[in-house]
Amino acid sequence: MTHDHDLVLRPTAAQTEAALNPPPGRNGGDLVVETLAGLGATTVFGLPGQHALGMFDALRRSDLRYIGLRVENNAGFAADAYGRITGEAAPLLLSTGPGALTSLAALQEARAASAPVLAISSQVPTAGLGGGRHGYLHELPDQAASFRGVVKSVHTVRTQSQIPSAIAEAWTSALTVPHGPVWVEIPQDVLLAETAVPVVTGGDTFPEELPPRPELTAVAADLLSRAERPAIIAGGGVVRADASKKLRQLAERLQAPVVTTFGGKGAFPWTHPLSLQSWLEDRHTTDFLEDADVLLVVGSGLGELSSNYHTFRPRGRVIQIEADLGKLESNHPALGIHADARLALQALLETVGERTDPGAPERVRAVLDKVRERIASQELTLEQDVLAAVRRALPPGAPSFWDMTILAYWAWSAFDAEAPNAMHSAQGAGGLGYGFPAALGAAVADPTHPVLAVSGDGGALYSIAELATARQYDLNVTWLIVDDGGYGILREYMTDAFGQPTATELTRPDYVALAKSFGVPGVRTSPETLEADLAKALAAPGPSVVVLPAVLRMFAPTHLD
Repeated sequence: MTHDHDLVLRPTAAQTEAALNPPPGRNGGDLVVETLAGLGATTVFGLPGQHALGMFDALRRSDLRYIGLRVENNAGFAADAYGRITGEAAPLLLSTGPGALTSLAALQEARAASAPVLAISSQVPTAGLGGGRHGYLHELPDQAASFRGVVKSVHTVRTQSQIPSAIAEAWTSALTVPHGPVWVEIPQDVLLAETAVPVVTGGDTFPEELPPRPELTAVAADLLSRAERPAIIAGGGVVRADASKKLRQLAERLQAPVVTTFGGKGAFPWTHPLSLQSWLEDRHTTDFLEDADVLLVVGSGLGELSSNYHTFRPRGRVIQIEADLGKLESNHPALGIHADARLALQALLETVGERTDPGAPERVRAVLDKVRERIASQELTLEQDVLAAVRRALPPGAPSFWDMTILAYWAWSAFDAEAPNAMHSAQGAGGLGYGFPAALGAAVADPTHPVLAVSGDGGALYSIAELATARQYDLNVTWLIVDDGGYGILREYMTDAFGQPTATELTRPDYVALAKSFGVPGVRTSPETLEADLAKALAAPGPSVVVLPAVLRMFAPTHLD
């Protein structure tokens, strides 16, 4: 009798030949790139540094495509987007100390958004490990400690024979739900030393699935089947799990209205009769959700942005499906189901009863009408026109990446993503500078569509150097910069709170001239010509910049009432 654990994968003739007769001149860096290739990686992002040169030298002996950015944090954002678009672990190669630490903000965003990033950093030589003060360049007492609170898992290598297994283990961790960034660090001398370890020719890993417990889905199905006013909140976990179709099937079977969180944009069709769209920062939506007698929350922790800044107080029974165990019931008591969204929705579809509720679409329309009336009363025509122009200019299927800027905050609530996994922003961790480098990573992942990046002028200065990256690799990214002369949203917040802003005004360059200095076409537009200028830029191959001088305002919040 043969058991699965008795099976041994036997090497092919080519693998045996490679193991017995490895090419000369290989070092620890070759083990890194060979392992990545064996795991299925085709592209790596990063920035070279002195301690990491062994990895980068090995790249020229591999078939991996290298995309080099100008700042480590931007390289992390690019890898984040590549992981979101492909669903694959995106390798990010970094150097020790300052180079590694500069990536922290990007890795925080990847963790918050469940983007699979495999960060591989060099370390000081092995003799310098252990927390001593040896005086090595870039030395930290404990480099890994800086990342443990940010990434899913940390893997420290001390010998060359550990490299393949450590990277494979990290790869599995990154792709086990919830996806996320992981950290591997390898000492400089281990990377540089000639290796006797055979060529790495295999590397299959099998991330564990996370099915729901059947007794929990049975209770959830019963509650939903008997509900009088069910409703659904769909978060980013639905998008990450590619579960949008199952969500729609369940919503239609239950006749349950659906609102998508800002991270879950596109998880449910925007114009569907049951779609409450994404107006979570609106008291009318909050009231509607609070009135549900059974509320199904899928792939969301109901954090600050998904709960109208923690003013949401559900009165009915809450069912929460969440792959991140730490988010389960972290904000509201619930029937907590620790599971991948796709598997849990499938289990519910197999057991839930069908409801009839002809009045549900009318209740949805009533809420959206109230939302529209509230926004219309605030005289925000410019903002709505600008957002509508962006939507019309963006071709179907083209992804968009939004920085932390006023137009993005409008888009969270009011923009139709038109498809799952098509609209992304930095709302997970909320750091500036995400939009443009992330769009570059998406363009690398899928060159068949143009990609839109949206930034304010403040956020644009975080990643302006990546115009050189866009030009070097001729990436199809159009960058819309809304130039309002400073940190616009902070200007609003401070004016509202203190009567006047401080430290929000910026001297900035001529972005059109600056883009052209990089060899990137640039154009200054207006609200009236934005749609045509943006559509033209998106239709042209290669990178481009469109600058919109405009001072936009946010709609009034409701969580302060």
